[in-house]
Amino acid sequence: MWPLLITSFTLCLAPSYQQFPRLCATREALRTKECCPPWDGDGSACGASSGRGFCQDVQVPDFPDGPQYPFSGLDDRERWPLVFYNRTCQCAGNFMGFNCADCKFGYFGVNCNERRESLRRNIFHLSRAERLRFISYLNLAKHTVSADYVVATGTYREMENGSTPLFANISVYDVFVWMHYYVSRNALLGGPGNVWTDVDFAHWAPAFLPWHRVYLLHWEHEIRKLTGDMSFIIPYWDWRDASGCDVCTDELMGGRSPLSPNLLSPGSVFSSWRVLCSQAEEYNEQGVLCDAREEGPLLRNPGNHNRNIVERLPTSAEVEFALSLPNYDTGAMDRSANMSFRNTMEGFGDPQTGLGNSPRMGMHAALHVFMNGSMSSVQGSANDPIFLLHHAFVDSIYEQWLRRHRPSLSQYPQSNAPVGHNSEYHMVPFLPLHRNREYFISSKDLGYEYSYLLDAGEFPQNGNVLLIAVKFTEHFNVTL
Repeated sequence: MWPLLITSFTLCLAPSYQQFPRLCATREALRTKECCPPWDGDGSACGASSGRGFCQDVQVPDFPDGPQYPFSGLDDRERWPLVFYNRTCQCAGNFMGFNCADCKFGYFGVNCNERRESLRRNIFHLSRAERLRFISYLNLAKHTVSADYVVATGTYREMENGSTPLFANISVYDVFVWMHYYVSRNALLGGPGNVWTDVDFAHWAPAFLPWHRVYLLHWEHEIRKLTGDMSFIIPYWDWRDASGCDVCTDELMGGRSPLSPNLLSPGSVFSSWRVLCSQAEEYNEQGVLCDAREEGPLLRNPGNHNRNIVERLPTSAEVEFALSLPNYDTGAMDRSANMSFRNTMEGFGDPQTGLGNSPRMGMHAALHVFMNGSMSSVQGSANDPIFLLHHAFVDSIYEQWLRRHRPSLSQYPQSNAPVGHNSEYHMVPFLPLHRNREYFISSKDLGYEYSYLLDAGEFPQNGNVLLIAVKFTEHFNVTL
């Protein structure tokens, strides 16, 4: 069994820097619609006295959305974050964060002027000590309550327009579980069972790849904050041509339990993990949001999935076909998109023909379905830590496509994409705010690289890199 390293820190409080900062989850902040907390360094809102940032009005453009979501003003995520806040910190220079206390991705140091490039590596290329440290960091994050972050358990309307805040404490790891649930949940139209299912602010459309890129970058940032290990980097799992889940061992992400094929081995630290926000149908029936309570054990039964939906894990040839497609997105820019790199990569374009609305799922979606458990429903998929390894590899393929085709920013759609996916839309539910188009750029511009994409002799040099050799560094709706 994995030793539970660093457990002495369990349930300590650690900073977090995404949506609903604790200081902005108050009645006053919600009623004034202002989220501009002070920076501890000088006590001024957004660190304005030190020139780190300023409290400014949020600008949301009025470019039209696609026809998939025919409503307006019904969902809190529309025109994010205006339902909750219309003034937030706008950070200057290399500063970032909901109060401009942090550095932009790829920058470090007190003044955020140290540029470093980190290297994401294959999990099988890590030393035993590095793997152990990675598992221990995951477990620490799962059992550490976030000091600065809470999650919404009710809609703005249920909060009586901010008069009655409805938020819950949550662990650093589960912050990200909840975020993935919240961005992909169905729209609540009012009353039990009254939901709109054809909506997702991070999937089924152009923002799929940029949104998950930001998600992983913030996840790395939070682990660095939590552990003090500034060299931490998420490893990836290269699943091309794999015959099974080769990371599903007790030494890595957890083997199969001898007691039940759906549970994890008691020899894995993950066997004790409890999931949340995994019961989408129940929330829809009640017309409510996930309340962030524990809902049961982490489930996984890889390979015993419905083979009418997914035949096998993706092949190298299928990845190469997706990479060959020159257009990032096409047509309606949804699951019907033909010859679209994004739609093929996401798994709804056939990985051999490129035709959309494929009856079988491929690529990214295939891996989720193959896992046949918590990973296999889009809203609850981030409960399984394999999610991180998987999406790191998906992001690496996105990076390959960007380097091969060198698209201009204009190739990312400015209008008529499904709601939440136009280029200038702020990503739900992040604070600090990020626009979709800002992550339609190379990972090298964001301070990280993938080991298998490096050419011979291209390894980063000295002061410009986090030491590589030290610490490492849906959509699916499948019935299980």
